Amino acid sequence: MTEAANRPHDSAPPFAPPGRIMRTLLQWLMRPARVAAVETLSPHFRLVHLEGEALRSVAWTAGQKVQVSMGSGLTARTYTPLSWDAGSGRTRMLTFAHGDGPGSRWASGLREGDSCQFFGPRRSLDLSGLESPVALFGDETSFALAAALRDSPQIDGAIHVFEVSDVAESRPVLEAIGVREATLAERTAGDAHLAAAEAELLRLADSGAHFVLTGKASSIQRLSRALKAAGVASRRLQTKAYWAKGKTGLD
Repeated sequence: MTEAANRPHDSAPPFAPPGRIMRTLLQWLMRPARVAAVETLSPHFRLVHLEGEALRSVAWTAGQKVQVSMGSGLTARTYTPLSWDAGSGRTRMLTFAHGDGPGSRWASGLREGDSCQFFGPRRSLDLSGLESPVALFGDETSFALAAALRDSPQIDGAIHVFEVSDVAESRPVLEAIGVREATLAERTAGDAHLAAAEAELLRLADSGAHFVLTGKASSIQRLSRALKAAGVASRRLQTKAYWAKGKTGLD
Protein backbone atom coordinates (compact mmCIF):
# COMPACT_ATOMS: atom_id res chain seq x y z
CA MET A 1 0.00 0.00 0.00
CA THR A 2 0.20 0.68 -0.70
CA GLU A 3 2.03 -2.55 -0.81
CA ALA A 4 0.04 -4.97 1.47
CA ALA A 5 -0.74 -1.99 3.60
CA ASN A 6 -3.36 -4.09 5.25
CA ARG A 7 -4.79 -7.03 3.43
CA PRO A 8 -8.49 -7.89 3.29
CA HIS A 9 -9.51 -10.61 5.75
CA ASP A 10 -6.57 -9.58 7.97
CA SER A 11 -7.54 -10.49 11.52
CA ALA A 12 -5.64 -11.30 14.69
CA PRO A 13 -6.04 -11.00 18.46
CA PRO A 14 -5.10 -7.72 20.17
CA PHE A 15 -1.38 -7.23 20.62
CA ALA A 16 0.62 -6.21 23.66
CA PRO A 17 3.62 -3.86 23.86
CA PRO A 18 7.00 -5.55 23.30
CA GLY A 19 9.15 -6.52 26.25
CA ARG A 20 12.60 -5.17 27.10
CA ILE A 21 14.54 -7.72 25.03
CA MET A 22 12.30 -7.22 22.03
CA ARG A 23 12.56 -3.43 22.32
CA THR A 24 16.35 -3.71 22.27
CA LEU A 25 16.21 -5.97 19.22
CA LEU A 26 13.90 -3.56 17.40
CA GLN A 27 16.15 -0.61 18.18
CA TRP A 28 19.10 -2.49 16.71
CA LEU A 29 17.42 -3.72 13.52
CA MET A 30 14.90 -1.01 12.68
CA ARG A 31 14.75 2.66 11.83
CA PRO A 32 12.86 4.85 14.32
CA ALA A 33 10.52 7.47 12.91
CA ARG A 34 8.02 10.04 14.12
CA VAL A 35 4.57 10.52 12.65
CA ALA A 36 4.75 14.08 11.31
CA ALA A 37 1.20 14.16 9.97
CA VAL A 38 -1.77 11.93 9.22
CA GLU A 39 -4.28 12.81 6.50
CA THR A 40 -7.58 10.94 6.45
CA LEU A 41 -8.44 10.59 2.76
CA SER A 42 -11.51 8.35 3.15
CA PRO A 43 -13.05 5.94 5.67
CA HIS A 44 -10.39 3.30 4.84
CA PHE A 45 -7.37 5.26 3.56
CA ARG A 46 -4.93 7.47 5.46
CA LEU A 47 -1.82 9.20 4.16
CA VAL A 48 0.94 8.98 6.78
CA HIS A 49 3.99 11.28 6.80
CA LEU A 50 7.01 9.96 8.70
CA GLU A 51 10.17 11.84 9.59
CA GLY A 52 13.40 11.25 11.51
CA GLU A 53 17.18 11.36 11.42
CA ALA A 54 17.27 7.66 10.55
CA LEU A 55 15.44 8.46 7.29
CA ARG A 56 18.16 10.80 6.06
CA SER A 57 20.71 9.77 3.40
CA VAL A 58 18.70 6.65 2.57
CA ALA A 59 18.86 5.18 -0.92
CA TRP A 60 15.30 4.46 -2.10
CA THR A 61 13.80 3.64 -5.48
CA ALA A 62 10.16 3.30 -6.56
CA GLY A 63 8.78 -0.16 -5.82
CA GLN A 64 10.82 -0.82 -2.68
CA LYS A 65 9.07 -1.69 0.57
CA VAL A 66 9.31 -1.02 4.29
CA GLN A 67 8.06 -3.31 7.04
CA VAL A 68 6.54 -1.46 9.99
CA SER A 69 6.49 -3.02 13.45
CA MET A 70 2.98 -3.40 14.82
CA GLY A 71 4.24 -3.31 18.40
CA SER A 72 4.02 -7.02 19.25
CA GLY A 73 7.08 -9.22 18.88
CA LEU A 74 8.12 -9.34 15.26
CA THR A 75 4.62 -8.72 13.88
CA ALA A 76 4.93 -6.27 10.99
CA ARG A 77 2.99 -5.03 7.99
CA THR A 78 4.48 -4.11 4.63
CA TYR A 79 4.04 -0.77 2.90
CA THR A 80 5.27 0.79 -0.33
CA PRO A 81 6.47 4.37 0.22
CA LEU A 82 4.96 6.90 -2.17
CA SER A 83 8.07 9.07 -1.96
CA TRP A 84 11.26 9.51 0.05
CA ASP A 85 13.15 12.74 0.72
CA ALA A 86 16.56 11.58 1.92
CA GLY A 87 17.72 15.16 2.44
CA SER A 88 15.05 16.10 4.96
CA GLY A 89 14.51 12.57 6.29
CA ARG A 90 10.85 12.22 5.34
CA THR A 91 8.73 9.57 3.64
CA ARG A 92 5.03 9.07 2.92
CA MET A 93 2.93 5.90 3.11
CA LEU A 94 -0.66 5.18 2.19
CA THR A 95 -2.43 2.90 4.66
CA PHE A 96 -5.52 0.87 3.82
CA ALA A 97 -7.55 -0.30 6.82
CA HIS A 98 -9.80 -3.24 6.00
CA GLY A 99 -10.89 -5.71 8.65
CA ASP A 100 -9.68 -5.89 12.24
CA GLY A 101 -6.09 -7.06 11.93
CA PRO A 102 -2.91 -5.53 13.39
CA GLY A 103 -2.34 -3.35 10.33
CA SER A 104 -5.86 -1.93 10.40
CA ARG A 105 -5.68 -1.16 14.11
CA TRP A 106 -2.26 0.44 13.78
CA ALA A 107 -3.25 2.62 10.83
CA SER A 108 -6.57 3.67 12.35
CA GLY A 109 -4.97 4.65 15.65
CA LEU A 110 -2.06 6.72 14.32
CA ARG A 111 -1.79 10.28 15.55
CA GLU A 112 0.66 13.09 14.87
CA GLY A 113 3.63 12.78 17.24
CA ASP A 114 3.40 8.98 17.55
CA SER A 115 6.58 6.98 17.07
CA CYS A 116 7.10 3.81 15.06
CA GLN A 117 9.91 1.58 13.87
CA PHE A 118 10.39 -0.06 10.51
CA PHE A 119 12.82 -2.21 8.57
CA GLY A 120 13.95 -1.10 5.13
CA PRO A 121 13.61 0.17 2.54
CA ARG A 122 14.52 -2.94 0.63
CA ARG A 123 13.76 -4.66 -2.62
CA SER A 124 10.25 -5.80 -3.43
CA LEU A 125 9.81 -5.05 -7.13
CA ASP A 126 12.79 -4.22 -9.33
CA LEU A 127 11.42 -1.64 -11.73
CA SER A 128 14.76 -0.28 -12.89
CA GLY A 129 14.56 -2.02 -16.27
CA LEU A 130 11.03 -0.96 -17.15
CA GLU A 131 10.44 0.87 -20.39
CA SER A 132 7.40 2.89 -21.40
CA PRO A 133 4.60 2.20 -21.96
CA VAL A 134 3.97 0.55 -18.57
CA ALA A 135 0.64 -0.94 -17.49
CA LEU A 136 0.13 -1.46 -13.76
CA PHE A 137 -2.60 -3.78 -12.50
CA GLY A 138 -3.44 -4.02 -8.82
CA ASP A 139 -5.93 -3.13 -6.12
CA GLU A 140 -6.12 -0.87 -3.07
CA THR A 141 -2.80 -2.26 -1.83
CA SER A 142 -1.18 -1.09 -5.09
CA PHE A 143 -2.21 2.58 -5.00
CA ALA A 144 1.05 3.70 -3.38
CA LEU A 145 3.09 1.90 -6.04
CA ALA A 146 1.16 3.78 -8.72
CA ALA A 147 2.03 7.08 -7.05
CA ALA A 148 5.70 6.11 -6.76
CA LEU A 149 5.84 5.09 -10.43
CA ARG A 150 4.39 8.47 -11.40
CA ASP A 151 7.60 10.16 -10.26
CA SER A 152 9.98 7.50 -11.59
CA PRO A 153 12.39 9.18 -14.06
CA GLN A 154 12.66 6.21 -16.45
CA ILE A 155 8.90 5.87 -16.92
CA ASP A 156 7.03 8.45 -18.98
CA GLY A 157 3.68 7.88 -17.33
CA ALA A 158 1.88 4.61 -16.66
CA ILE A 159 -1.50 3.10 -17.41
CA HIS A 160 -3.38 1.98 -14.29
CA VAL A 161 -6.01 -0.74 -13.99
CA PHE A 162 -7.30 -1.54 -10.49
CA GLU A 163 -9.87 -3.89 -9.00
CA VAL A 164 -11.45 -2.21 -5.97
CA SER A 165 -14.22 -2.77 -3.46
CA ASP A 166 -15.65 0.74 -3.81
CA VAL A 167 -15.07 2.88 -6.89
CA ALA A 168 -16.68 5.93 -5.26
CA GLU A 169 -14.17 5.78 -2.39
CA SER A 170 -11.13 4.82 -4.44
CA ARG A 171 -11.33 7.47 -7.15
CA PRO A 172 -10.79 10.54 -4.90
CA VAL A 173 -8.06 8.71 -2.95
CA LEU A 174 -6.13 8.10 -6.17
CA GLU A 175 -6.58 11.73 -7.18
CA ALA A 176 -5.32 12.87 -3.76
CA ILE A 177 -2.04 11.00 -4.28
CA GLY A 178 -1.62 12.24 -7.84
CA VAL A 179 -2.97 9.27 -9.81
CA ARG A 180 -5.66 11.02 -11.80
CA GLU A 181 -6.27 8.57 -14.62
CA ALA A 182 -7.09 4.94 -13.88
CA THR A 183 -9.50 2.25 -14.98
CA LEU A 184 -11.37 0.96 -11.92
CA ALA A 185 -13.27 -2.34 -11.88
CA GLU A 186 -15.51 -2.79 -8.84
CA ARG A 187 -15.37 -6.29 -7.36
CA THR A 188 -18.29 -8.58 -8.09
CA ALA A 189 -19.23 -12.10 -7.05
CA GLY A 190 -17.13 -14.80 -8.64
CA ASP A 191 -14.56 -12.23 -9.82
CA ALA A 192 -16.64 -11.49 -12.91
CA HIS A 193 -15.23 -7.95 -12.86
CA LEU A 194 -11.83 -9.27 -13.89
CA ALA A 195 -13.09 -9.80 -17.43
CA ALA A 196 -13.04 -6.04 -17.96
CA ALA A 197 -9.54 -5.71 -16.48
CA GLU A 198 -8.32 -8.59 -18.63
CA ALA A 199 -9.78 -7.02 -21.78
CA GLU A 200 -8.07 -3.70 -21.03
CA LEU A 201 -4.66 -5.33 -20.47
CA LEU A 202 -4.97 -7.46 -23.60
CA ARG A 203 -5.78 -4.32 -25.57
CA LEU A 204 -2.45 -2.91 -24.41
CA ALA A 205 -0.49 -6.06 -25.23
CA ASP A 206 -0.17 -5.16 -28.90
CA SER A 207 1.34 -1.79 -28.03
CA GLY A 208 4.47 -3.42 -26.59
CA ALA A 209 3.59 -2.44 -23.03
CA HIS A 210 5.48 -3.77 -20.04
CA PHE A 211 3.10 -5.18 -17.43
CA VAL A 212 3.40 -5.00 -13.64
CA LEU A 213 0.78 -7.17 -11.94
CA THR A 214 0.34 -6.67 -8.20
CA GLY A 215 -2.24 -7.13 -5.44
CA LYS A 216 -4.34 -10.27 -5.00
CA ALA A 217 -2.56 -13.51 -5.87
CA SER A 218 -5.47 -15.20 -7.68
CA SER A 219 -6.13 -12.10 -9.81
CA ILE A 220 -2.48 -11.93 -10.80
CA GLN A 221 -2.49 -15.60 -11.79
CA ARG A 222 -5.52 -15.17 -14.04
CA LEU A 223 -4.24 -12.06 -15.80
CA SER A 224 -0.72 -13.43 -16.16
CA ARG A 225 -2.07 -16.54 -17.91
CA ALA A 226 -4.15 -14.40 -20.26
CA LEU A 227 -1.21 -12.15 -21.18
CA LYS A 228 1.13 -15.08 -21.79
CA ALA A 229 -1.50 -16.79 -23.94
CA ALA A 230 -1.68 -13.58 -25.97
CA GLY A 231 2.06 -13.78 -26.63
CA VAL A 232 3.43 -11.37 -24.03
CA ALA A 233 7.03 -12.40 -23.34
CA SER A 234 8.20 -13.00 -19.78
CA ARG A 235 10.64 -10.08 -20.03
CA ARG A 236 7.63 -7.76 -20.39
CA LEU A 237 5.88 -9.11 -17.31
CA GLN A 238 6.55 -8.65 -13.60
CA THR A 239 4.32 -9.94 -10.83
CA LYS A 240 4.12 -9.38 -7.08
CA ALA A 241 1.37 -10.83 -4.91
CA TYR A 242 0.74 -8.59 -1.92
CA TRP A 243 -1.98 -10.75 -0.40
CA ALA A 244 -4.12 -13.84 -0.82
CA LYS A 245 -7.46 -14.66 0.74
CA GLY A 246 -6.95 -16.46 4.05
CA LYS A 247 -3.19 -15.88 4.11
CA THR A 248 -0.85 -13.30 5.63
CA GLY A 249 2.83 -12.53 5.24
CA LEU A 250 3.17 -12.93 1.48
CA ASP A 251 5.50 -9.92 1.43
